[in-house]
Amino acid sequence: VGKTSIARILARALNCAEGPTPTPCGTCPSCQEISEGTAMDVFEIDGASNRGIGEIRDLRDGVAYAPQRDRYKIYIIDEVHMLSTAAFNALLKTLEEPPEHVVFIFATTEVQSVPETILSRCQRFNFRRIPTGQIAAHLAAIAEAEGIAAEPVALHLLASRADGALRDAESLLDQVASFGSEVSQQSAEQVLGLVDRVLYFELVDAIAAAAPERVLDIVDRALNAGVDIEEFVTGLVEQLRHLLFALIQGGTAEEDVTEEDRARYAELSAAFAEEDVLRMMQSLLDLEADMKRSVQPRFRVEIALVHLLSLIHV
Repeated sequence: VGKTSIARILARALNCAEGPTPTPCGTCPSCQEISEGTAMDVFEIDGASNRGIGEIRDLRDGVAYAPQRDRYKIYIIDEVHMLSTAAFNALLKTLEEPPEHVVFIFATTEVQSVPETILSRCQRFNFRRIPTGQIAAHLAAIAEAEGIAAEPVALHLLASRADGALRDAESLLDQVASFGSEVSQQSAEQVLGLVDRVLYFELVDAIAAAAPERVLDIVDRALNAGVDIEEFVTGLVEQLRHLLFALIQGGTAEEDVTEEDRARYAELSAAFAEEDVLRMMQSLLDLEADMKRSVQPRFRVEIALVHLLSLIHV
């Protein structure tokens, strides 16, 4: 969502020849070198691969020396939550009494894993996930610029799978684009291992119609197509989430699904009450946890899906 990019911008703001300034010039040697990743006084460290106490001790020793040229020595530690407990303890003393010429910038996706002793010595800024619609629009712009034919529904699938992370979405687009001549719904589903959305609509329709034989047939078709059973259940939970939005708001959020799918959710919602969908979602969430311990996950899924019919047809 831009954590590391913001860290680099902040480094430029601090070390710009015209700074510290909220608007770094972008043209001075310091700004250009930070943008290119070659600045002598800005260190980007991957916490996942430099997580030991030895690496942090080396960092701590380097902190004592003044910057070679710029105003500050800046240490950007990405995925800082991956540091070991011993490494955090070694870093703590430096954070308690940091030299005036040093700035630490930590980036993490799991702030709850960072010790409170570290968090209490930091300014904290929470980044919001990027909405699915904005990511899909950005992917469309990339596809157009690169001359890649892309279906809007496929881009929505990629954006949804990225779960708010733009870099992940771009990586997925690259994977699907290299798979075939165009980014289509079929190629996206095949590369990502997703279930054809048509099957999910059929499945929900079969549940609404109280047709257990159709439910079992759809599960059989999905698994025979090579779909991972856990992926199948996760996709069904997402399908019910959109259905719940259709019931509560009279239609799913425009950014989350395509216009065609929104109309289908609105049509399906007439067959359910909010309580029905909530009970089904809770049952499937419990199923996801049970599947990890089951030796026969397929049977567990089939039993659970047939049981869904009894939750709403009473």
